[in-house]
Amino acid sequence: MGVHPDDLPDGLVVADEAGRVSCFNAAAARLTGIRPADVLGRPLESALPLEDLEGRRWWPLTDPYRGLAIRTGQPERNLLLPGGHEVLVSVRYVREHPTGPVRRLVITLRGTEARRRTELSHAELIATVAHELRSPLTSVKGFTATLLAKWERFTDDQKRLMLETVDADANRVTRLIAELLDISRIDSGRLEVRRQPVDITAAVRRHVQAHTAAGQAPERFCIRVREPLPRLWADPDKIDQVLGNLLENAVRHGEGTVTIEVAPSSSPSSPHQQECAGTAVTVSDEGPGIPEESMARVFTRFWRGSKRGGTGLGLYIVKGIVEAHGGTITVDRARGGGARFRFTLPVGTPAW
Repeated sequence: MGVHPDDLPDGLVVADEAGRVSCFNAAAARLTGIRPADVLGRPLESALPLEDLEGRRWWPLTDPYRGLAIRTGQPERNLLLPGGHEVLVSVRYVREHPTGPVRRLVITLRGTEARRRTELSHAELIATVAHELRSPLTSVKGFTATLLAKWERFTDDQKRLMLETVDADANRVTRLIAELLDISRIDSGRLEVRRQPVDITAAVRRHVQAHTAAGQAPERFCIRVREPLPRLWADPDKIDQVLGNLLENAVRHGEGTVTIEVAPSSSPSSPHQQECAGTAVTVSDEGPGIPEESMARVFTRFWRGSKRGGTGLGLYIVKGIVEAHGGTITVDRARGGGARFRFTLPVGTPAW
């Protein structure tokens, strides 16, 4: 069964070898505000009077029918309709043979909203990064300038305190830069996963010990492991990053006991047969949890929730890492009312 032009999500305009409009679908009508009945059979230049951003008429400028015979089309670009309405336009020149005359022009039209959302997202990322960098760099600059100017006036304890602060702020900048690199690799599909055997239970215990060493009460953590676990091949550094982020969120933003469960996960295709497909890790707390209306946005960029600091990039990176391993991650409410994050990792194979 063929696809009707009106079924297409993008605007479609087709002009014949004489330059007259033979197709003007519903999406094109919606984007341009032009009725198909008013333009069918009319010359393309008057039916779809496009201009570039400098005000030049587009069709005479590109001259598709009489221009160079080796051209195959025009790449997507921003053009203006009468009244200044902006659309994204790309054109395909259809020829019977490579250098023959143009038999048909196929023009696609798209709105600019998606591109503007992407541009706003990039602008927000830049603004967030600038804000997050300003504070630690200001601190580093202030303390180093003070130490250089008045070194002899400070006691050893005072010098140590200021240098420890500089070191902590430098670590904060390093973490932010690492986050930006991760986002770049995730967005471009270049996040590398170097698989090795990973003892996920030992990794969980190591992270819990780090929190207790930092002052958290050991009673606040509950680790549950259901054996036997399959042998897991994953990137140990990236799995540490995932566990670290989820535990940090549970400790910082949750309340009560933080429970970490590690268990084999069954294959979705045969859940009743309990065919082992990998490992599942669940991190839950007993805090206020995440509002139902925010669940869908938890893994998006800049989501912080209420009273949350930081860049709001951590869970976005966590999702990217889990999916790069071929796994999945979800969030819902725990039995105690807090947030419950669950990620599953397939058994995997070594990366040779």
